[in-house]
Amino acid sequence: MAQQHHHPHLHGGQSHGNSPAAWTAVTIIIIGAIVAGVAVAMGNWVLFGVGAVGLPLAGLIVGRVMASMGLGGRPNARHPREEVESSAETA
Repeated sequence: MAQQHHHPHLHGGQSHGNSPAAWTAVTIIIIGAIVAGVAVAMGNWVLFGVGAVGLPLAGLIVGRVMASMGLGGRPNARHPREEVESSAETA
């Protein structure tokens, strides 16, 4: 098995959106893309607007609200591997 090397400077210590808020926002946005695609195939332009504009905006709002409730990524969060590596270096 190849060992993966983690480089903290590549992502600035951010959690890359691995949070319930981010996953929920992205899921709603993807559902919007699917709805918009189906609407185009059906020729329903109102439904297309809902899928292409309404649902992505709702996803962003829901994600922000969830993040403000503490379900977002931690600012300057460290990757779990960084925690292990830093503790191994100090030991």
